[in-house]
Amino acid sequence: MTTGVRRRMGVEERKQQLIGVALELFSHRSPDEVSIDEIAAAAGISRPLVYHYFPGKQSLYEAALRRAADELAARFVEPPQGPLGARLLRVMGRFFDFVDDHGPGFAALMRGGPAVGSSTTNAMIDEVRHAAYVQILAHLEVEKPSARIELVVRSWVSLAESTALIWLDGRRVPRAELELQLVHDFGALAAVSAAYDEDMAAILVGILADEPADGPFGELVARLVALVPAVTPEAPSVPGQRLR
Repeated sequence: MTTGVRRRMGVEERKQQLIGVALELFSHRSPDEVSIDEIAAAAGISRPLVYHYFPGKQSLYEAALRRAADELAARFVEPPQGPLGARLLRVMGRFFDFVDDHGPGFAALMRGGPAVGSSTTNAMIDEVRHAAYVQILAHLEVEKPSARIELVVRSWVSLAESTALIWLDGRRVPRAELELQLVHDFGALAAVSAAYDEDMAAILVGILADEPADGPFGELVARLVALVPAVTPEAPSVPGQRLR
């Protein structure tokens, strides 16, 4: 007969376990609603032992937030091969995978959760946004962006974030449609900026040159063209002429 021996975890291994447990709980409920007792029970340890590794819930929350921020930033990493539209669509797919899996946790990360206004959480949120910004610039092959290019990219990152937060409140728009719409939004922002900025115009021309007709940006162009009604030229009217 054999008896099971419970292996004793090292300090770092136990801390990582607690972070994982906390992140899992925060992914399904707001961090404000999760207690240290619940985290301890899910980890199979006592409440005092949780405090042995973390001074309090806030420090554990920030550690879980750090892991979530790193994972979310990694979702924007994409090999720079193929048309940009397809690349951005894959990025949005991974981004919404994270949002879908960590709904309350994602909302807490982007809104600051129980640590609204703290320098630590604000810094982590800014890191995620900056990581996304840097990745998109890399896809555009831009090292020193002009003011308008920076505006387009940062606006789009912000739009993706706010769109995901709104979507979580009821998921009223099919996720796949929303992912595609956000890629279209990038194309629309770039097109408007291209009308004012030569650098952005050159980038847009390159993007569209590489885009297949059935790609996301090709589809956007087709949708916009379909919205324009057919105009039949009319013969100019002659003053005094009577209609028959």
